[in-house]
Parts: sequence; structure tokens; C-alpha cells
Amino acid sequence: MLVKLEDPLLLAKAIEIISELVAEVRIKVNEFGMSIVAIDPANVAMVGFRIPKSAFSQFESGNEVLGINLDNLKSILRRCNSKSSLIIKKMENTLHIEIIDRIRRSFTLSLIDIETEEKEIPNLEFSSKIEINSIDFVDCIEDCIVVSDSCSFVVKDEKFIIEAKGLNSARIEFSGDEVKIEAENSRSKYSLEYLQKFLKAAKICDKTLIQFASDNPLRLDFHAEHLSLVFILAPRVETED
Repeated sequence: MLVKLEDPLLLAKAIEIISELVAEVRIKVNEFGMSIVAIDPANVAMVGFRIPKSAFSQFESGNEVLGINLDNLKSILRRCNSKSSLIIKKMENTLHIEIIDRIRRSFTLSLIDIETEEKEIPNLEFSSKIEINSIDFVDCIEDCIVVSDSCSFVVKDEKFIIEAKGLNSARIEFSGDEVKIEAENSRSKYSLEYLQKFLKAAKICDKTLIQFASDNPLRLDFHAEHLSLVFILAPRVETED
């Protein structure tokens, strides 16, 4: 296996985001490109990541599955800059990683055995679909964090509302003039701790696609030119005492 990226910063940013959810992953490299699907240890969130084959300037690979410690990979990728090229080669039980810019630097990263079942992003049905400017979505979640540890996504009367309630409260409302709404009335509550981790992906794309249904999982899609990140988050279901 040998792959080369002329713009490795997208990969570096994606790995940094994923590493906040999981410590070890299986990276697939095959005819479609490079991908990861993983679930966090609490079984609350799932992440899917993909860089298509077309994003690589060189791509020589069969069906490879690479067991990786993300903190170790993240530390190496942080050595890249905007002018770097990145070459990743599998050599027996290690990855040989070269960063090429003004000078050529080489790293080796040991592959690890990860005993988990193969995962796929589930095909869920959603009653509400919202497309929002990423910067607005970031502001909404940060507003909610000020007052609570969870927030509700609400579609009501053709409006999209994000609200959080604790001792204090926050409410942000959008009409169809500000966001694209394809939805029926629905409401679901989600953890702000997880949403805050996902928000880092909003900084690499202009739009965020939000999909949810009442008391059902949330799906967030972030797509850049050569990269996609998908997050699935379980709802917080309120129970009566």
C-alpha cells in the first residue's frame, strides 16, 4: 500500500476530531479511498469519515485494514503544514509516513490489533432535515453551552429552533429564509458535550446538514471538497419520575 496526499491538513484535522471520540480505529484503504467508522466507548456517538480515492495524487492499494492508535497518528500529522505533501506506506506491521516540504521527514508508526466488529453507518429515517451555515450552527451550540449540558432541536410551524433549559435558558430560532428546512414538526434532545466535539468539523465546511426525528438519533453531515465527516448521536430521552 502506498498513498500520497498533496493537502494533508484535511486528514490531520479529521483525525484530530475523531480522536476526541475514540482512541483506536481501523482505517480502511481500498478502491474507494480511505475511510473510518467507529463508535465511542460509551456507545452514544458514531463517526464516519471518508477521503475519496480521487483526492490522492498517488494511490496504490488493495483492501487494507490498518489498526491505528489515533493519538500517535495525530502527533505525526501535526508536523504537516500547508505546503507539505504526505506519503503513507504500509510495510509489514508498520506504517512508514513521510512528510515532504522544505525538507523530507520520515516516521514509523506501529500497527495494532483491534478486536472489534466491522461497523457501518446505519441507514436511519429522519422526519426533519435542516441545512444551516456552519458558523451559525457553531454559534447556536455555544449559546446553549452557556446555560445547560443538553439542548433540544425543534421544528415547529416551519421554523427551526435550538433551545437549552437549565436554571437559565437559551433559544435560537430560524425561519425558512435563514436555513433550508424540509421537515415536519419534531423535537429531540441531545448532549452538548458531544455536540461541542462535533463542532470542530464545522470549521472545515461552509454548510452543516442536520437530520433528526422526535426522540431519535441525530445525524450531522459535514462535507468539504475532498472529505466527508458524519456523526450519529443518540438522543437524551426524558423519563417521568
